[in-house]
Amino acid sequence: MKYEILATGSTGNCTIINGWVAIDMGIPYKKLKKHASGLRLVLLTHEHGDHFNRSTIRTLARERPALRFGCCEWLVNRLLILGVKKAQIDVYTPGKLTRYPGGALNVFPVETPHDVRNCAYKLSLAEPDGGTLFYATDCGSLDGIEAKGFDLYLVEANHTAAEMEIRAATKEARGEFAYERRAAENHLSWEQAVDWLAENMDTHSVWMPMHGHKEKEGGGTDGGTPYVRKDNCTV
Repeated sequence: MKYEILATGSTGNCTIINGWVAIDMGIPYKKLKKHASGLRLVLLTHEHGDHFNRSTIRTLARERPALRFGCCEWLVNRLLILGVKKAQIDVYTPGKLTRYPGGALNVFPVETPHDVRNCAYKLSLAEPDGGTLFYATDCGSLDGIEAKGFDLYLVEANHTAAEMEIRAATKEARGEFAYERRAAENHLSWEQAVDWLAENMDTHSVWMPMHGHKEKEGGGTDGGTPYVRKDNCTV
């Protein structure tokens, strides 16, 4: 499986899988442009602008009238408002598998806790360059969700509990608003991610930490070094 993380973090999110599937569309069109012609499906998770860039989606709807958009029902009306035709939208039901023709792709969304309705995706892509992928960002927890033995995990590790507590306490001591309190409730910590992945990854699995927190607002990351599981208890 091939993947390219165009952006991940508070400035925008978009990952391209095998050149034709995009997950999230929270980046300016100029950053997507060289990939746009190869896209066949855009998967969307939730309405926040760093995952759902209205201008980019509007441009895609205008320039790629055959492009398909996949989402759960909470994003359908927002797509229609942006000019995406109803016939272009594949509406998924959390907990239900959608199979695409020819077995090219299977999509299984799972609703995850956030401050707006949001989902993670389990994907299975056919050969060549096939494999299984679990994608989850902007989620307060992954409790009760299983994705055993997937090939690739693109999973949020937004912060460590200790660093978030220090930053919040420092701001509160100065009488400032500590957005870190809210962020910690709605984003997966490094500790939560590692614990969950230890229960789900196999020895062949690879994890790419996503949506890492930066002290400076708007300081996203374009991805880093993937983590490969080495044994039965660590990642």
